[in-house]
Amino acid sequence: QVQLVESGGGLVQPGGSLRLSCAASGSIFSMNAMGWYRQAPGNQRELVATIRAGGTINYGDSVKGRFTISRDNAKNTVYLQMNSLKPEDTAVYYCNALIYVKATTSINAWGKGTLVTVSS
Repeated sequence: QVQLVESGGGLVQPGGSLRLSCAASGSIFSMNAMGWYRQAPGNQRELVATIRAGGTINYGDSVKGRFTISRDNAKNTVYLQMNSLKPEDTAVYYCNALIYVKATTSINAWGKGTLVTVSS
């Protein structure tokens, strides 16, 4: 069994910064892609950023130039540095990871989410 636990959400003023963390734990053989998605009230879940094991990164159009994703493979952890935050960034942010529990068995795991509120 594997688990993703997010941390770092909260209330921040427009223009401010936050850093999210997501740590994977459990029976992990290896980690492939890790990433962040978000869902605002009334909206569908959307891509924020993903990072593959080899380092390839993909960002959603709305966060390019403001958010930075990174990972620490030794700690099975992915981070999201969010700068120049806007009210429209307000959402629940979910961590996602493709986790191999055996050499040929993978799980697409999701965290429970952490709320980010951007408001003055």
